[in-house]
Amino acid sequence: MDIGLRIFVVSMLLVTVTAEVYIVTMEGDPIISYKGGENGFEATAVESDEKIDTSSELVTLYARHLERKHDMILGMLFEEGSYKKLYSYKHLINGFAAHVSPEQAETLRRAPGVRSVDKDWKVRRLTTHTPEFLGLPTDVWPTGGGFDRAGEDIVIGFVDSGIYPHHPSFASHHRLPYGPLPHYKGKCEEDPHTKKSFCNRKIVGALHFAEAAKAAGAFNPDIDYASPMDGDGHGSHTAAIAAGNNGIPLRMHGYEFGKASGMAPRARIAVYKALYRLFGGFVADVVAAIDQAVHDGVDILSLSVGPNSPPTTTKTTFLNPFDATLLGAVKAGVFVAQAAGNGGPFPKTLVSYSPWITTVAAAIDDRRYKNHLTLGNGKMLAGMGLSPPTRPHRLYTLVSANDVLLDSSVSKYNPSDCQRPEVLNKKLVEGNILLCGYSFNFVVGTASIKKVVATAKHLGAAGFVLVVENVSPGTKFDPVPSAIPGILITDVSKSMDLIDYYNVSTSRDWTGRVKSFKAEGSIGDGLAPVLHKSAPQVALFSARGPNTKDFSFQDADLLKPDILAPGYLIWAAWCPNGTDEPNYVGEGFALISGTSMAAPHIAGIAALVKQKHPQWSPAAIKSALMTTSTVIDRAGRLLQAQQYSDTEAVTLVKATPFDYGSGHVNPSAALDPGLIFDAGYEDYLGFLCTTPGISAHEIRNYSNTPCNYDMKHPSNFNAPSIAVSHLVGTQTVTRRVTNVAEVEETYTITARMQPSIAIEVNPPAMTLRPGASRTFSVTMTVRSVSGVYSFGEVKLKGSRGHKVRIPVVALGHRR
Repeated sequence: MDIGLRIFVVSMLLVTVTAEVYIVTMEGDPIISYKGGENGFEATAVESDEKIDTSSELVTLYARHLERKHDMILGMLFEEGSYKKLYSYKHLINGFAAHVSPEQAETLRRAPGVRSVDKDWKVRRLTTHTPEFLGLPTDVWPTGGGFDRAGEDIVIGFVDSGIYPHHPSFASHHRLPYGPLPHYKGKCEEDPHTKKSFCNRKIVGALHFAEAAKAAGAFNPDIDYASPMDGDGHGSHTAAIAAGNNGIPLRMHGYEFGKASGMAPRARIAVYKALYRLFGGFVADVVAAIDQAVHDGVDILSLSVGPNSPPTTTKTTFLNPFDATLLGAVKAGVFVAQAAGNGGPFPKTLVSYSPWITTVAAAIDDRRYKNHLTLGNGKMLAGMGLSPPTRPHRLYTLVSANDVLLDSSVSKYNPSDCQRPEVLNKKLVEGNILLCGYSFNFVVGTASIKKVVATAKHLGAAGFVLVVENVSPGTKFDPVPSAIPGILITDVSKSMDLIDYYNVSTSRDWTGRVKSFKAEGSIGDGLAPVLHKSAPQVALFSARGPNTKDFSFQDADLLKPDILAPGYLIWAAWCPNGTDEPNYVGEGFALISGTSMAAPHIAGIAALVKQKHPQWSPAAIKSALMTTSTVIDRAGRLLQAQQYSDTEAVTLVKATPFDYGSGHVNPSAALDPGLIFDAGYEDYLGFLCTTPGISAHEIRNYSNTPCNYDMKHPSNFNAPSIAVSHLVGTQTVTRRVTNVAEVEETYTITARMQPSIAIEVNPPAMTLRPGASRTFSVTMTVRSVSGVYSFGEVKLKGSRGHKVRIPVVALGHRR
């Protein structure tokens, strides 16, 4: 499958019949929030948005103390050998992962000092042109000293499938020497075969986490690699999008498709491998990876990973070991970008829910790869194919794979797929264009365009055409690089034109055998991209809101996704041993799509913002990205989203905040947002405490903090967006802005909303000195109940040119 964040179907093999992995949280604070009180151990808590000093002896002693407690409870309750502790979680949550029987899990649940016991669950995985599309080389990199300084001293952590350290995108030679990183204390594993470190001065940390995968019997060392080595390509691709070196020639099949660059090409890369090729990953491993990344001192976390659905182990989407760990990461000052999911274009398909996470949707940028097939009758058929043309001013004979079989008995191999050259007659194919059928095998990944290319080359064909005769709903066609002329005809009516022409031109005997091939054609040049003004657009697969607060899919008072970034057909590094994409097996680069590709765009851009504003909190960075984003495309129209029509064809509709959040990222504007909507740990707890359906006891289990209800309503959480899922009569929400510009500025505040809801702001204007904060209110009143969400926005326009915009969504209900 060719979408970055994907579904894995696999039967779980268990080491024993009954034992399973459970995540247990304990009473007592983790390092990040321990304020003292235990005999002999001094406080280790950090203020909101402050890094943990892991080199401190206080932290080391308290960490050992927590681990001893974890070991002690297991040792007291169970016989040695009847269980296995996989991880101790000490920094962000206080607990452990253990491989125990369901009966032992029940014993743990009842044990004193245990707060929660969650059965482990699975997660799934969720560029040459996008830096230019986003304006980085001209508008952003120069402000930080050029591309060779963009992201300097910022560490981005990747919880993914590992990295291919030998790729030029990650090389540290031929660059300005990297200086020391005193704030980062990560470790580097060695390659078990070569004994060489996975790190260089660009890659500064590399570890792998697989204890839960091993305990579940899912880990295969032959293909999964018990090391940070990338087992499928996904991890290398995401790391290169965010922080790959600038100016890396992207060559494939003898052609150059441009030069690759990450968003923050000077940022360092820290690898925490917790995802694997066939089964995705397990939360126990992912939580251990995040815990370690924050302990090591990463500045940014890029997560192209998410749950398969809202977790059923807890009542709400926001409170589970995974999201609670990320809340701890944000408390420690780490910005988290997470892929929204690939369940689009349907509503409520998001797999990233919480306010402390920046949830990223996927956009199509302005680059398209198109090609055409010219027939002997003069018709020109549009298609796609990243390939060179056939020789100019020359037509080639067309031969169908079904008509050039060596033996009809081999038809069990579906020869029209052109996957096996040995079943086709080389004499009849050589020098001609081979016609192949694009069957369902290509959709499920058992056939690949790469193998069609290999077949056509082996047989000496002048080129190939892949013909799509019917389209299953959800089928996505992507151009695939080819060394020889080739084209995929995706429009079924155009495919029928080709088939009709071929049948009319081909004479057969009474048995159906071909007497003479007379159909002709030529393939155009598909190597050069066409740049479209109707960009960006929301990609079909990108997950949509409304956001859900529980596993029964009730709407949350929080808008998700947060932001839109490029995620369609993104060129970036690949690992030669990566089999994740059948069309890129053995290649050094891949052109793939998914919200998995969008999240590292935001991670890299966040690194540029943090480089310019090192003291900003994760919420401040998120606010800067969101409030400066755009809802207008390159042609000056409102953003559009890909959607299915009634006939299940893909069409374009007007996009809403449930498709794009605040809008498409604008990196240049994000560096100087004027105002920010800041928030910290207490604000996130206030959001949880005022959200209906979450008990204070449950919040305390995960946060070790009693509830404070000052926020009154979750819509008052200081997000750079407003969402009210159950608006009855009139409701007023408040927001607090801080001036981060260096000058005093006066802002006029306006609001607009679709007619079914009236909206007012107060005050209509305010003046803020540098560093000052002010509060404003937004009042919404139901005019008519339509049964659908109304969309709007609040704009703050500054006297010195700053423009701040936040989206508003509300669903009116009768009293």
